[in-house]
Amino acid sequence: MARLIMWNLMTLDGFMEGPGRDLSWHMDVWGEELEKLSIEQLKAAGGLMFGRVTYDLMANYWPNETGDEAEVAGFMNRLPKFVFSCTLTSSNWSNTRLFGSDLAGTVAGLKRETAKDIFIFGSAVLCGELMPHGLIDEYRIGICPVVLGNGTPLFKPAAERVRLKLTDSRSLSTGIVINRYVPQA
Repeated sequence: MARLIMWNLMTLDGFMEGPGRDLSWHMDVWGEELEKLSIEQLKAAGGLMFGRVTYDLMANYWPNETGDEAEVAGFMNRLPKFVFSCTLTSSNWSNTRLFGSDLAGTVAGLKRETAKDIFIFGSAVLCGELMPHGLIDEYRIGICPVVLGNGTPLFKPAAERVRLKLTDSRSLSTGIVINRYVPQA
């Protein structure tokens, strides 16, 4: 059975993207170490999960990437992708399955039928909808040394507290700190 792992970069002030979906600040921390970590995670992945907005961004970028990130692009394009959307009806990105309803039941089923871990990239709305169901098994958050002042928060206000236990923390030479958490009872 797969674990569901949320992997996101976040600013010190809690944003996963800046105004207008700006992700340019990711380049402030991108480097050899983070690229290596990204490839390790993709090698361990049995699938990728996205909400519609993140899916649109990814599907418009990765199929055409042939430059410096070609190795990452290869994984992104080959891995199964599970997309949750009420509006998408088809996809041109390889290995993509679309789901529109029964979020909790569908995700629980995907975890049972997938042998290797499933990673959620971005997709703050989807993560926020999964959290109350206890379906996220690990939170990997790369805290970036930047303050945006505005943007999309990684975590939306929750109906109840979610307690997490820190299992690992490491800093990279670019200043990003990668924290890994698991839910605590």
